[in-house]
Parts: sequence; C-alpha cells; structure tokens
Amino acid sequence: MDIIGALGRTDPVFADERKRHIAEYVAGRGRARIGELAELFAVTEQTIRKDLRALDSLGVLKRTYGGVLALQPIDRELTGRELTPATRAPAGKDAEQRIGRACVALLSSGDSVFLDSGTTGRRIARALSSRQQQPPPERLRSLTVLTNSPDVALEVADLPAIQHVLVGGQLQPHSGALIGPVAIQTLQQFTVDIAFVGVSGFSAGGLSVATVGDAEVKASIIERARQVVVPFDVTKAGATDFAGVCALDAVDTVVVDRATPEVDVLCASHGIRVVAAT
Repeated sequence: MDIIGALGRTDPVFADERKRHIAEYVAGRGRARIGELAELFAVTEQTIRKDLRALDSLGVLKRTYGGVLALQPIDRELTGRELTPATRAPAGKDAEQRIGRACVALLSSGDSVFLDSGTTGRRIARALSSRQQQPPPERLRSLTVLTNSPDVALEVADLPAIQHVLVGGQLQPHSGALIGPVAIQTLQQFTVDIAFVGVSGFSAGGLSVATVGDAEVKASIIERARQVVVPFDVTKAGATDFAGVCALDAVDTVVVDRATPEVDVLCASHGIRVVAAT
C-alpha cells in the first residue's frame, strides 16, 4: 500500500507502520521538513521527531536541523514492522575506527592538521590518542592540531607529541562545533598541511552539510589547507544536504569505509584519490 493509501484509511497508522511510510516518503524526495511530515501524517512535530530519531539510529536517514535527509534506499521487502538492524547503514563502530586509523596513516611528523567537529574529528583524535598510548612511530613524533571542536581538543590535549589550537566562536549545541564570525576570523590566521573535513553529503554537486554555520567554517578551512581530505561512510555518497560547502574539485583525497563503484567513478571524474579503510 502506498503512503497516500495508508493515510486515507480510517484506522490509525501505527507507529512502526508510520515510520515505514516516513522512510519511503523521504527516500522518494531526498529530504523533508519536520513540519511537512507532521502535517502529512497528522501527528505532532514531537511525534515526528521521535520517529526520526529511531530511523536515524537505524541508518535509514539522517536528521538535520529542522528536517531529515535520505541516506539509502528502503528495503521493499520490509512490511509495516519496525525496521531491523539489517537495514542499518554499513558504517558502525568498527568502520569508524578503521576510517580514523586510515586518516592517521596519512600524517607525517611535523604536519599541521585541522580536525573537524563531529564524528569525523573525534574518530581521528581517538585514533591519534590510541597511537600515543605507546611510543608513537617516528612519523608521528610531532603534530599540530587546529580544531573547532572542544571534544577534539580535550581528546588530544594531554598527548605529548601534539600541540593543539582551539578556535573560538559560537557553540552549536547539537554538533559541538564552534562556528560564526569569530571562528572564521581565527581560521584565517592559519595555514594547515591537511584539513580533515566531515560532510553529510558527497555528490556531483559537491560537499554539503546540515547548517550554513558549519558550511561556512568548512569552506574557510578548505581555502587555508594544502590538502583536503574528506572521511565519510559510503551512505553519504550521492546524498545532498541543506548547505553547500565546495565543489569536488577542492578535494584531494576521500577516506571511506569501503570502496564502491559509485564512489570510484565520482572521484575519478574529479581527480580525487580514494582510500578504502581496512
């Protein structure tokens, strides 16, 4: 039964079935706003937010500020039941750790590095931290980390081989990022060897994220980096989020949890190196 048919029934659409229809609706349109979904499904925005949190945790879609973004096709074999772990995005804790280690492997002693806020920066900072628990290899004897994430700064603050600089700015609570004019002005004082930039969308249209504030900070550091590295799990490939960051031509390397033909073709057409985390 299609969504309109379900909504036209006299009996209520139960929670699990509603989530199924929400996932189908978003997958068919690429994105949706919370108010739009609340009106369509005749429930409160609070109910929609609860449904979106559940779908986000299953890796079917990604919550953004005020809405939601499709990440992957919906399994047509599913019924109106609760979505199962089989539908989760392929990137889990193990994949995040592999991506972090692969990013650290790109570093050399003496490098200056920008670590982004959110999952991207934390996964790399934790990989650095685990390396520093033992005598670090010669190529990691000295690093300078620039970040707009207090969480990242705390992760590397006690590591003897790493100096860090935390930019100022306005704290964005949902992402833990420091954004705004102060953050951008601070970033413009520096040039880094490698910028690791996180995104929620990687497509032919370029890099994209959920908010304008995040996009502005990322665009600013990309202009100040000798190399731009974009780590992401492959569910982001082909997705486009609300705010554009830059064209793919600005990217030098991507680090992904696994290689796919879609990523390979897209990167080859823009001269981007692909590193598959193992």
